[in-house]
Amino acid sequence: MKIFRLLIGCAAVAVAAPVTFAAEAPDGVGIFADQCASCHAVPSDGKIPSMATLMKFDANTIVTALTDGKMRLEGQKLSVAEKKAVAEFLSGGKVQEQIASATNICKANPPISDPASQPQWTGWGRTVANTRYQPETGGITAANVGKLKLKWAFGIANTMASRSQPAIFAGRLFFGSATGVVYSIDAKTGCTHWTYQADAGVRSAISIGPAKGGYAIYFSDAKANAYALDASTGKKLWEVKVDTHPAATGTGSVTLYDGVLYVPMTGVSEESVSSRPDFECCTFRGSVTALDAATGAVKWKYYTVPKPQRRDKTSPGVQPWGPSGVGVWNTPTVDEKRGLLYFGTGNAYSGPPVNTSNAVIALDLSTGTLKWSKQLLKDDIWVFGCDAQTSSDPKAGDNPNCPKDIGPDYDIAASPVLTTTPEGKRVLVITQKSGMGFALDPDKEGAILWQYHWGPGSAKGGAWGTASDGKYAYFDVSGQDTNAPGGVHAVDLATGHRVWFTPPPALLCSPPSVGCSAVQNTAITAIPGVVFAGSHDGGMRAYAAKDGEILWTYDTNRSFETVNGVKAQGASIDGPGPIVAGGMVYVTSGDAGPFSRGGNVLLAFSVSD
Repeated sequence: MKIFRLLIGCAAVAVAAPVTFAAEAPDGVGIFADQCASCHAVPSDGKIPSMATLMKFDANTIVTALTDGKMRLEGQKLSVAEKKAVAEFLSGGKVQEQIASATNICKANPPISDPASQPQWTGWGRTVANTRYQPETGGITAANVGKLKLKWAFGIANTMASRSQPAIFAGRLFFGSATGVVYSIDAKTGCTHWTYQADAGVRSAISIGPAKGGYAIYFSDAKANAYALDASTGKKLWEVKVDTHPAATGTGSVTLYDGVLYVPMTGVSEESVSSRPDFECCTFRGSVTALDAATGAVKWKYYTVPKPQRRDKTSPGVQPWGPSGVGVWNTPTVDEKRGLLYFGTGNAYSGPPVNTSNAVIALDLSTGTLKWSKQLLKDDIWVFGCDAQTSSDPKAGDNPNCPKDIGPDYDIAASPVLTTTPEGKRVLVITQKSGMGFALDPDKEGAILWQYHWGPGSAKGGAWGTASDGKYAYFDVSGQDTNAPGGVHAVDLATGHRVWFTPPPALLCSPPSVGCSAVQNTAITAIPGVVFAGSHDGGMRAYAAKDGEILWTYDTNRSFETVNGVKAQGASIDGPGPIVAGGMVYVTSGDAGPFSRGGNVLLAFSVSD
């Protein structure tokens, strides 16, 4: 199940007659009772967050979910004041206004110059090959990684969901937030150069490259907008609506290559409500759009499924559509040798089945023409709320929005890793929510070279990223709601044989609190001799690349005094992995969701005696 995506739960059920509230003082209790209680004010079945779970979220997180997050299609029924009222009722706190001005301003903000002379990690995977391997660590090694100490902490204001991986460029860190604030801060001290308010939440990592007169940062937001900002000042250079579908959202990060920005899109908010028989399911199509990095002009657009066609009407007379879905959750990978763009896809939302769902797709970089597609799991059609509504279930009723055969929901949420074995063989390394890892042959249209079973498959949560140092491929174990979550595997890149497996250590958090588990679905990061992996238990750990010994552990489960004065809390580490550059390791901690614990802190570590 994609419950990790449903920030505050299932589709709210509309009442027969609309409820009117005074415009000046909406009733949060009444709104919840009429619009949300049928799903949330009942004992939790482990799939839908209960009212008690929702009450643990802060007010801004709930408003964000209803405005431009996973529940925004349902949130469209509510006015701004009504969203605020129900959020304040549930949280018991006040909605905080967005940042008006930055704090802890740097004393100087010189223009960026000669960035190549300083360590970098831009985009999701450091390079467009998305290996998540950093060879230039600034002195961090397997011998001294155990001496990493916290240097400073930065609080991300007005949110309890930290999902944007930072980038480092020319001595500055760039990252976004769930409230849409984008930050530029000093990589050594954490002082703030500038902030920018995007139109919606920013979950993607940030790519950086040359622009007219200097350098620009590029990213997407939760309302399918792509941006270019001046890297020195934060001034907007351009903004483009990449997809006009109301469910379209940017979760995967953008890829910048040779003057072109490649922007992936998925549509989880449609997937979240589509089981309702009164919903016109489904019309969203996953896509990748190529934009001119200088102007934002569209060069080409590729959809992962054909244009949806009419299907049989549902019992309330609503027109369903299909095929649909097949979102692109991950960051596209560039194959410079063959001039191709690779990315993985998710499940379909409605039939008929397509061969591009749960697949690795290769497009021509210049034209967006499909070159090949390798499907790793067929017939995975899934939407939230349809699990019991199969044709064999006598209680299912007449709901054509639910597929006849419910798929397992095994997206490819992680970016393909393009690397080369010690023998010189090019491979694409893939990890999938099914619990499988793969090596595909990019020179033979994705032919499978080997398969590796790294753990129990789980639809709940994601498998956000594997890494490779050119010798091994590294997989961590999500396994949400299984008997064996957590742990890290090293696999011989050439053969697919296990080199080592390190099981999850004792939990750093205290169960049975929601989100306190051994699940490890964070993107892995590798440096020479060391592998970093985070956990839902709040721990960031460094493993020896040669044998899997845990060399360093940092417990983020606490509050932090921050350089910018914002109250900050660490908790579950989920989604983005750490980045390493210039003798520093940067980690984001905290992810508010039904199966993880919220936080809002960026942590900076360096080796210290």
